[in-house]
Amino acid sequence: MGIRVNSERLARCCVGALLALMCGGAHAQESPVLLDRVVAVVNNRAILWSDIADALHLAALEPRGKEQDGPDARAALEQLVSRALIEQQIRQEGIQAEGPTEKDVLVRLAELRKELPACVHMQCATDAGWKAFLEAHELTEKQVEDYLRRRLEILAFIEKRFRQGIRISQEEVEGYYRDALLPQFAKGEPAPRLKDVAPRIEEILLQQQVNALFSSWLDNLRKQGDVEILDPALEPAPAATSGAGR
Repeated sequence: MGIRVNSERLARCCVGALLALMCGGAHAQESPVLLDRVVAVVNNRAILWSDIADALHLAALEPRGKEQDGPDARAALEQLVSRALIEQQIRQEGIQAEGPTEKDVLVRLAELRKELPACVHMQCATDAGWKAFLEAHELTEKQVEDYLRRRLEILAFIEKRFRQGIRISQEEVEGYYRDALLPQFAKGEPAPRLKDVAPRIEEILLQQQVNALFSSWLDNLRKQGDVEILDPALEPAPAATSGAGR
């Protein structure tokens, strides 16, 4: 069915999200405050503007080169649409991937604090540095842990469904470390050792290897599903539609 934009429905959803001020006296006559609004519907599942705002904050947890900008609201919505489609399909197919344990999440959190370039800059390995990083990006530790847990769940599903037969060589890991990771650190700034980040690099390369299979599967989900964009300003650009969510 693809993606549709519905301005009239956007207006109705905005009205439904308006809440009157709870204060008495003179403030009782003030206009209602728009606390949130629905910006898209994916097979009857709503995506809110607050979901986009959260995704933009959480983008700080993704490594990117100095020349790369962070995602904008449109790109964040594309990612949220893709995630909703994936989660719906997992439930529909009844695919059971073992969820991450609390230990898995805490291990990944510790890795992130030590290895994410933005975290290295702010010394996130220390409690003070980690607190400063969270405050700078308007995040809470629970948001980060929930993000990591959800990411691990989806990665487990992708691995179970698409990984079979894919192998990552030591040469590929070393090449990524040399050409992609090390350039993210300034001259003289300590970078993590290859042996410490090799598992994470292998995971990244694995994602790249399965991307062709996964993105084709996701494109089919988008075509078959009912994705309705309620805010015209967030409609995906024509050139980017086929590759959304990769």
